[in-house]
Amino acid sequence: MVQRRPGGRQQLPRPVSWRELDYAPWDRLDTRALGDIDAVCRAIARHQPDEELQRAPAQAHPSAVLVPLFVADEQPRVLLTRRSERLSTHKGQIAFPGGRLEPGETSLQAALRETQEEIGIDARNAHLVGELTAHRTISSTSHIVPHVVRLPQAPVEFAPNDEVERVLSVSLAELIRPDTFAQEHWAFPDREVVVPMFYLDDETIWGATARMLQDLLLLVLKR
Repeated sequence: MVQRRPGGRQQLPRPVSWRELDYAPWDRLDTRALGDIDAVCRAIARHQPDEELQRAPAQAHPSAVLVPLFVADEQPRVLLTRRSERLSTHKGQIAFPGGRLEPGETSLQAALRETQEEIGIDARNAHLVGELTAHRTISSTSHIVPHVVRLPQAPVEFAPNDEVERVLSVSLAELIRPDTFAQEHWAFPDREVVVPMFYLDDETIWGATARMLQDLLLLVLKR
């Protein structure tokens, strides 16, 4: 097995029975497009999610996140946050800025509003690239629509609110490194799942955010 990067202090709810898989979904794919922001945006723009999958079921909470892309050091990067340990759900997890829809809001409006509230970034004039397929969370019963935008330049100042411990970014190429990405097979009494994980030097990305990142990477690499 590859030696993984240290990761962070996130608490991973692994079951007793789990194992790491020895392959990645892009092992045989040409990964050069991840270094080209225009190629990344073109691939995402071509994706048309199933409209039925984007609608929140009656028992779920409609939510949205913003997936902000930008270029720094000539590399496409994605902006992320670390949620506060004081929150009632998903505490300490790496996430995209976002939250639940308010009455009368579209999911894009909610993602933009939450991004400004959480980290002080006004992305209303950013280039809207497209949507990723929605994801459900189990613990908070959220139905999350991810909206991808391209920021005009690398953000340098943030104003995190009390829901956010830190703001960070990672290059798309870094996410597919063998020491960063892993897939784990988790076996529960009622189901088995394959869980994508991204181990950074000081954080671990897992859960819905990791699934969204994997979706984004595969859209680009399978273009």
